[in-house]
Amino acid sequence: MTDSYRIPSAELIIEEEIKHSRFISFLFHCQSYEELKCALTNIKADYPGANHYCYAFVAAEPGNTLAMGSSDDGEPSGSAGRPMLATLQGADVGEIGAVVVRYFGGTKLGVGGLVRAYSSGIKQGLTQLETQLKQIRYPGLLVCDYNQLKDVEYLLAQYDGVIEERDFMEKVTLNFAIPKRFQTELNRDLATMSQGLLAAKFDFHKSDSTH
Repeated sequence: MTDSYRIPSAELIIEEEIKHSRFISFLFHCQSYEELKCALTNIKADYPGANHYCYAFVAAEPGNTLAMGSSDDGEPSGSAGRPMLATLQGADVGEIGAVVVRYFGGTKLGVGGLVRAYSSGIKQGLTQLETQLKQIRYPGLLVCDYNQLKDVEYLLAQYDGVIEERDFMEKVTLNFAIPKRFQTELNRDLATMSQGLLAAKFDFHKSDSTH
């Protein structure tokens, strides 16, 4: 699994007219199906009376097939939601939602025409979409002496670690988060610094993501 991936940093709207039908495509940051439903509700309120409100989303890192979905919203099966989702999956962007609103203009497009029409705005939007990098960090735990704290904090900063909690008892317990790729290097430098006395423990089954 990658330590980082791109996510949308701003919403984007693309509007097109295709054979007299009006297609309005929305791309936005989406971390869950609930967020997708909320965006869909707002779009329906802003664009009432449309014939179809089709959607697709990938609510986690790119390639995560468990956190995605799509809807044809009354269009022929496979003509809207699935091609929209396939376009999103090919973009290497995570946590992204897409809604395409269609006002029918009287001319039927056929399944192939619908596939192209529902993908068109998303493809255009993805080339213009503003993104930012999301960094995935994994939890770590380290216990050190007070006189070692400054050096430990320096090492964590060198390896893009974020200290989330400091517990000052007989010794100092640090709860931190760090990219997985730096685990070995951090423990190597901790061992060098402390003559082999310090080592961090990691839990890579959980993650803490920050932008």
